[in-house]
Amino acid sequence: MNFLRGVMGGPSAGPQPSGAETIQKLCDRVASSTLLDDRRDAVRALKSLSKKYRLEVGIQAMEHLIHVLQTDRSDSEIIGYALDTLYNVISNDLEEEEQDDSEEENLPKQVDDLGSQFTEIFIKQQENVTLLLALVEEFDFHVRWPGVKLLTSLLKQQGPQVQQIILVSPMGVSRLMDLLADSREVIRNDGVLLLQQLTRSNAAIQKIVAFENAFERLLDIITEEGNSDGGIVVEDCLLLLQNLLKNNNSNQNFFKEGSYIQRMKPWFEVGDDNCGWSAQKVTNLHLMLQLVRVLVSPTNPPGATSSCQKAMFHCGLLQQLCTILMATGVPADILTETINTVSEVIRGCQMNQDYFASVNAPSNPPRPAIVVLLMSMVNERQPFVLRCAVLYCFQCFLYKNQKGQGEIVSTLLPSTIDATGNSVSAGQLLCGGLFSTDSLSNWCAAVALAHALQENATLKEQLLRVQLATSIGNPPVSLLQQCTNILSQGDKIDRRGSKVQTRVGLLMLLCTWLSNCSIAVTHFLHNPANIPFLTGQIAENLGEEEQLVQGLCALLLGISIYYNDNSLENYRKEKLKQLIEKRIGRENFIEKLGFISKHELYSRAAQKPQPSFSSPDHMMFDHEFTKLVKELEGVISKAIYKSSEEDKKEEEVKKTLEQHDNIVTHYKKVIREQDQELEELKQRVNTLTSQNEQLQATVTQQVSQIQQHKDQYNLLKVQLGKDAQHHNSHSDTFQMNGIQVEEVSKLKEELEEWKNKHELLQGQLREKDSAIEKLELEMLRTQVQLQSAEISKLQLENQKLQVTNTSADPALGDSGSTAPNSSELEGRLQQEIRELKSEVKALSEEKESLKQHLDSSSSTVAILQDEKSKLQQEVAESKKEQDDLLVLLADQDQKLSALKIKLKDLGVPVEDEDDIESGDQGDEDEDGDEEEQD
Repeated sequence: MNFLRGVMGGPSAGPQPSGAETIQKLCDRVASSTLLDDRRDAVRALKSLSKKYRLEVGIQAMEHLIHVLQTDRSDSEIIGYALDTLYNVISNDLEEEEQDDSEEENLPKQVDDLGSQFTEIFIKQQENVTLLLALVEEFDFHVRWPGVKLLTSLLKQQGPQVQQIILVSPMGVSRLMDLLADSREVIRNDGVLLLQQLTRSNAAIQKIVAFENAFERLLDIITEEGNSDGGIVVEDCLLLLQNLLKNNNSNQNFFKEGSYIQRMKPWFEVGDDNCGWSAQKVTNLHLMLQLVRVLVSPTNPPGATSSCQKAMFHCGLLQQLCTILMATGVPADILTETINTVSEVIRGCQMNQDYFASVNAPSNPPRPAIVVLLMSMVNERQPFVLRCAVLYCFQCFLYKNQKGQGEIVSTLLPSTIDATGNSVSAGQLLCGGLFSTDSLSNWCAAVALAHALQENATLKEQLLRVQLATSIGNPPVSLLQQCTNILSQGDKIDRRGSKVQTRVGLLMLLCTWLSNCSIAVTHFLHNPANIPFLTGQIAENLGEEEQLVQGLCALLLGISIYYNDNSLENYRKEKLKQLIEKRIGRENFIEKLGFISKHELYSRAAQKPQPSFSSPDHMMFDHEFTKLVKELEGVISKAIYKSSEEDKKEEEVKKTLEQHDNIVTHYKKVIREQDQELEELKQRVNTLTSQNEQLQATVTQQVSQIQQHKDQYNLLKVQLGKDAQHHNSHSDTFQMNGIQVEEVSKLKEELEEWKNKHELLQGQLREKDSAIEKLELEMLRTQVQLQSAEISKLQLENQKLQVTNTSADPALGDSGSTAPNSSELEGRLQQEIRELKSEVKALSEEKESLKQHLDSSSSTVAILQDEKSKLQQEVAESKKEQDDLLVLLADQDQKLSALKIKLKDLGVPVEDEDDIESGDQGDEDEDGDEEEQD
């Protein structure tokens, strides 16, 4: 101990030893001392020096400290000191706190390297990590807590290597999961931090942790801590949940199947007063919203995303998010993230999209949430990130939602516009944004309107009807014309923001509108100013910023050629290609067209659906538009180089394909109708079969009950026979008379009741017979005849088409390059027609099978009717026998009454009926005793 007092700074006559010398002496003491107390004091001294002399302690003492962990497991105090010392050496968290301000600038990189190097030394022997895992299992606080901190630090420094060691260690991950169940909050909370590091970027460990009931435990902790009102522990749990779920389809499915989505709903319950949220609450709620987005991310498999979206609707989570969306006082960043979250919850899910369309803002009068959000999008005073979020929400609402697209476009059509002007519609807001003086509003409105037309040729044609009143006294112009007018004016209009942005937005809208819509192309070409404007823009040599506009103009001109139906003589395909050759040059045109896909902003937009831009100037391309460019760039390049003869042949092939598609569509429609009819017939047959089975069971039950009554009747007949033989004994006769009268009346009532039931069943059987004969058989025969006629008609059309294709073969055979295509097309046609015929044959066979099934049902009903007739005969016979019995009983009663009168006249005492009954009961008891004795 005197040695330690010298080390720790006690009075000494000689010169003080240096830190390195002191550490060396302490290490020698740890290695050589035989007394546990001495070793413990030496390790405690090393711990106190490890922060200031981190490098020296790490180099000299690490081996000795590891040896202590191996050999002194029985003493928790020395183990705790050793773990703390190793943590101070390996961890970089403490180093910065110990450095002076003047030294901090030169040391960060050295600090990181030092911790990483010491970690590498420690994990070089995998047994050290295994030993640490065993120590973490110890319940003693002074061992478990520093062990958790040390393991966390190791994972921070050398994550992948330590993860691999833990993964191959027996029950390694399972041991660490026990930390979440520790009753001491400090260990539990640090256990969450440890699992954060352990699960980072390792799918195998993530799955193990998830199946070790991590979701249940973490959600319990979040609930205990107060959900979004909780502290930093809630934040740590949410980060761990994100690690487990993000990009891990297996865990996402496990989370959904375990009904954990339902437990997320209480997280988003907000009150009426949302002012004064703490910074921690904002952080927690932001992470909770991100966790919802992880489950419904567009990058997930479509099936998994769809099932999560439906679960969120059914449990009320989507409704809760929409409540936050329309609430007042919500912080801006939470509102923005909520909009993004709602966007992905409804994206591509018709049920959720329909619900979102029905949400109204709590205003007076109430307005649809979509309208309120669009008002924010076209309002230049709103934050840029909020406007991007609203655009994303609108895009997700329209994604694969033809119903929603139709509702948006309908607000622009003349028949649906509110003439009173009392309410603002979505269409009016989009037009207002499209033609405002704010370039960002122009771009957002153009992209939003393009999404309303995405993959919907019908709406593209309907939008051509939209007329706009540009100014008082001037006639209205079409929306298409107004877009091209603004596009041609270019820099002449004074706008706030990037002028290129407005033109890019309008060009994207026009390209989307005209693609795959020949009528829209014709309307566009009908304006004589449009083609000269496009060729002029493409032919000019402009700056780098304008090259993007040139590329989009080339794309629009290419679409006007590719989807041109040659209905305008002056703007036929061949003439437009000649114009390109003369004014621009084919090579130059293709080069300008390639400017789009080569642009950096195009590559960024193509990565994910959400509009994510660092600044408004970078907002140029939409994700869905990049798909259109990728689809059309190649076909337009080929179309520019095709000759007129190739165009004609291609048109012929297109027409043939359209005819083929129409026939196939017709066949498919007929097959769908037949499938529906067959399904209905199957359901009716199943219903009738089940009803027949129920009737059969009822009849069987009735037969059994009638047999029981027959047995009772026979037994009663035997008893009456015995009574007739002994009717000279008046007392016995009186006793039997009491029983007979009561039983006969009861039997009579039961027979009457069963007679009524039997008549009711007969009526039901007659009704079912009538239903089967009149409805089912006649309808099925009629359906079979109609379908046979339809199939004959389709076969006749098919033969006509084959004759048409045969006559067209010589014309198509003139060109060696197209002959194989035509023969291949004919082969494809024949193959598909054969397949359709086989489907029709299969359907016919299925109809025959159903007919046989119905015939079988009819025979079953006939058998039941026969059984019913037999039962009726048996009931009639039973009734006749019962009547005979009643007559016999009446005669017997009269004789007994006469005997009773004679006995009274002779002075013989006669017992009353009550006495007779009691006597009967006594006789029965005696008979029972005798039977038992026998």
